[in-house]
Amino acid sequence: MFLVVGLGNPGRKYEKNRHNVGFMAVQRLVRSHGLGDFKEKFSGVWQKGDLAMGGTRHPVAVLEPMTFMNLSGESVQPAAAFLKVSPAAIIVVHDELDLAWKDVRLKMGGGHAGHNGLRSIIGRLGTPEFVRVRVGIGRPPPGFRGDVADFVLQDFDAIEAAELDSVLDRACAAIERVIAKGVAAAMNDINRK
Repeated sequence: MFLVVGLGNPGRKYEKNRHNVGFMAVQRLVRSHGLGDFKEKFSGVWQKGDLAMGGTRHPVAVLEPMTFMNLSGESVQPAAAFLKVSPAAIIVVHDELDLAWKDVRLKMGGGHAGHNGLRSIIGRLGTPEFVRVRVGIGRPPPGFRGDVADFVLQDFDAIEAAELDSVLDRACAAIERVIAKGVAAAMNDINRK
């Protein structure tokens, strides 16, 4: 079984923020595979079911921590422990400032690069060795007034919002490839330009 985690902040105020692209991606995954409604558990909302791909059914649990981004590990670690999922079978979908807008990349392990959601998960799991689906949101444009936190907590602009569906489709495809083919093969497919 894989545990697929989308990172974001709970509440209507944040739902269209750049920082919530992880929530958006896992919601799309759940809808596209008909997994049903999320239920409350693990200081978050989650759903369990099978992804049918290539004639094979793959068991997954999908989790959205409702702890706010900076405490994501307080939801992820108990869910992983309950489900008996190893860190290598956890797929975390998150926004990535260091990738250009629309880029989607896979990574296994590594640091948190200042991302507080990843920092919290690494701290609670005691290891960075989980899969990341990195969804590029780019850095603030020249002349942006405010700091990085202000940028990630803004809604996608009109141009980005028009392109968001295709980005979310690619993030879902990355998750599906990891589950169906394994991390190494999925990275070869997804990370090629």
